[in-house]
Amino acid sequence: MSDAAETKKTDFFTYKGYPLVRKGDQIYYGNMYDPYVIMMQIMEKTKVGDLDVASKVKIYKMATDEKLNPVEAIIKQSEKSSLYEALDIAYAWLSR
Repeated sequence: MSDAAETKKTDFFTYKGYPLVRKGDQIYYGNMYDPYVIMMQIMEKTKVGDLDVASKVKIYKMATDEKLNPVEAIIKQSEKSSLYEALDIAYAWLSR
């Protein structure tokens, strides 16, 4: 593997070995070249001191097959009351 490819591969923050990418209130967890990826949507936040902390997170296990429309791509879904709980279930879904 070239140095440029290796540098490119390590650009993402990872959690338990899977890439974690955030844009606004959406978080994608997993490798897009794997069969499935997790999308998490922060639905509600609670103020803790100066920080906004997720208090309601929807989780979707989605197929990465580009031929499927987004609704058909959703395999499983759940809702959790914290980002930690959401990441915990997301990791379980990806590692099975």
